[in-house]
Amino acid sequence: MLPENLKKALRFYYITDDSALGFTPLEQVEFAIQGGATMVQYRNKFFSSRYFNEVVSLKNLCKSNAVPFIVNDNILLAKAVAADGVHLGQGDEDPEIARDILGSRAIVGVSVSNLEELKKTRLGLCDYIGTGPVFATKTKKDAKQAIGLSGLKAMIRESPLPVVAIGGINETRAKSCFEYGASGIAVISCISRAKNPLQNALMIGSACGFTSPPGLVYPWNKEFDLIKKILEHAPFENTGTSFIKVQPGDDTCLFRPIKNPVVTTDTQKEDVHFCLDWQTPEEIGRKAVEVTFSDLAASYAAPLSLFVNLSLPPCISEDMVESIYEGIKQGLLKHNAALGGGNISRGNQLSLDLFALGLGTEIFPARSNALPGDSLYCTGPLGLARAGLDSLIRKDTTFTKLIEKFKSPKARFDAAQILAENNITCVMDISDGLAGDAKHIAEAAGVTVEFALNPGHFDPDLVSYCDKYDLAPEEMFLSGGEDYELLFTCTPEKFEIIKKQIPDALQVGRCLPFNGKHILNLPPGVSSFQHG
Repeated sequence: MLPENLKKALRFYYITDDSALGFTPLEQVEFAIQGGATMVQYRNKFFSSRYFNEVVSLKNLCKSNAVPFIVNDNILLAKAVAADGVHLGQGDEDPEIARDILGSRAIVGVSVSNLEELKKTRLGLCDYIGTGPVFATKTKKDAKQAIGLSGLKAMIRESPLPVVAIGGINETRAKSCFEYGASGIAVISCISRAKNPLQNALMIGSACGFTSPPGLVYPWNKEFDLIKKILEHAPFENTGTSFIKVQPGDDTCLFRPIKNPVVTTDTQKEDVHFCLDWQTPEEIGRKAVEVTFSDLAASYAAPLSLFVNLSLPPCISEDMVESIYEGIKQGLLKHNAALGGGNISRGNQLSLDLFALGLGTEIFPARSNALPGDSLYCTGPLGLARAGLDSLIRKDTTFTKLIEKFKSPKARFDAAQILAENNITCVMDISDGLAGDAKHIAEAAGVTVEFALNPGHFDPDLVSYCDKYDLAPEEMFLSGGEDYELLFTCTPEKFEIIKKQIPDALQVGRCLPFNGKHILNLPPGVSSFQHG
């Protein structure tokens, strides 16, 4: 999780109580989230397989409310239910094992009771520490002696990680913990064993600074009700000049005659193409439109309609789906296109399978049209999106330009129009990286592509990023995917004309008669971008 998101998530940390008699863990979490809880940990010292469905229900509720869900102690359980992370005690498994099993993006917390334990703990693999008990507590029978606010302050001073205070905390003590520098407070019994748990949860939320806690959102359930909501976010025209004759909502979509129809497909899958910790649902929707339409831009086709097959796990809320489609709507309106239809099905992972229809011209640029004597060009700097993705993986959010390039690509219809006006007949978009996409052209045209990179063409932000992490900018430039610039071939004389209209365009290679190899001058170890 990104540092700024983790900081927000740790603020109001609720831990389920397996000994509470009045309320089930699910009811406890409902109260906590209504009060403003920003993270939930499932703790059950007597866990067995009969509780598995309970854990799944808790995970689904938390995710539908955008609240990170953590499992206490049990790494394999966290993996099995796709939890957001795990919290480990001093006597539990090593954080390195948690990282190996749950991955680099998982949240890993660790309990630390005193400064001696802090020195012994491998904090480099953890995201936060939970310390306490700060005050005396009866919830945990094996709790150690309370460290008090002075002990909390000492822990915060020495810890390189955010510190969550736990133990005997109520709304009054929560304020004291924050005054002493705690990043968050963890509570149990003040909600689980209260006569009015919702009221107590609201008071804790108020102590955390939440004046208007969110209402409780439940996972999606009814397909047809959800479709009706989606259609409210579906821009379409039904005039005499529209290509769609029948509005979305029917099982099929009827188009009026199209002279040069161009069809393309794409897929956006969670944890492959996007991550909900990095992108908002609206950003995911907008990006889905842009990357799908990018192939239409490379085909000189004006986008007409988009179809979306949506796969939804049970933990996704209707609100999130509506936000995704709001982003899709924004993308469609930008390109004056319509939503033609789609489908919704249950799945294990959030994903969008996309199909787009465009109106082509008399020119259909093909990879096979590259000729010996042509040079290879692109419409803008490359490697930025790859560096943006890399920075997010490293949890470094300081390179905002690179991150924005990854999160919000743009289909280059502007550049495509200029290329079409100059009768450029070999064009494709760069989605798999320059190295891979140049090879596609070379193989289709039966030529050899020799790369000719100019370090002066590397974006300054890319160079700065590579300098910081001792990376080679030419490798990012060649292998980075998802820049969605256009790759094209033409004569150097024709490029001089195009360069005046697309100032950021640059040469990246040249086309030679085939000499037995399709690619020359590719540095060792560089390959095309892999989505996965």
